[in-house]
Amino acid sequence: MQSMQALRTRIRSVNSTRKITKAMEMIANAKLFRQRAAMEANREYAMRLRETVNEIVANNPGIDSPYLRPGTSEVKVSVVFCSDMGLCGAYNMNILRYVKENLTKEDPIFLVGTSLYHTMQEDGWNLLNKEPVSSDQVTPQSIREHIQAAIEMYFSHETGGLQLIRTRFVNTMSFQPEVLQLLPCEVEEQEPKEGPQAETLFEPDAESILNSIMPMMLADMVYSAWMESTTSEQGSRRMAMKTATDNADELSSELLLEYNKARQAAITQEITEIVGGSEAV
Repeated sequence: MQSMQALRTRIRSVNSTRKITKAMEMIANAKLFRQRAAMEANREYAMRLRETVNEIVANNPGIDSPYLRPGTSEVKVSVVFCSDMGLCGAYNMNILRYVKENLTKEDPIFLVGTSLYHTMQEDGWNLLNKEPVSSDQVTPQSIREHIQAAIEMYFSHETGGLQLIRTRFVNTMSFQPEVLQLLPCEVEEQEPKEGPQAETLFEPDAESILNSIMPMMLADMVYSAWMESTTSEQGSRRMAMKTATDNADELSSELLLEYNKARQAAITQEITEIVGGSEAV
């Protein structure tokens, strides 16, 4: 059994750690709801862009666009999202495991986030960005700049596709890594609408409009994937910190019980010694 002084020291240490994990849990919870609200607000814009692209392609059969043409190479550029900081449970390890299961080390990767950068670099992965890109500093404009090089590689037939590996936000307790294809763009088939419909005229032509909208849609898809991954990161961090706080509470209770037992044993021993001394007199 540990001494009472050692137990008091451990109890103070555990309680101090609990204060930190509880504060981090509250911060992650606030960030989670703020990021989730932004993610959901962006969905309507993304949905409108997607509907416009689908409408143009559906109403103009045979339209030719470099964004729709199948690639000639089997190599695909992958944009992978991870976090900048740790203490977010298995969030980053799940991403790394998913990358290892679905890609090879020769596949070109653009990594957004700093936590896995050095690990993947040391393991020999083909990272296109030679310096870490902070996930916390991502903006719609920076996203567009980052993926432009990958789009040009696709147009020049250096690669046969562009895809995203993000963490899908299922709910506040569940997050799942998955891959999304960006290029060649997959257009969803639209069901024919009944009744009279307004005819959409394009100036100068539908193909030019499509080619001008596609970069906007691709950039928004990447930005939306980043927002969803960041929301998943905060949810995973909140869960990790809540688990750490609960474990600290449980450990503190166990140590306090052990301390009380040691204290009671010490009191009992002192009483026994006093009684034994009085009887000797």
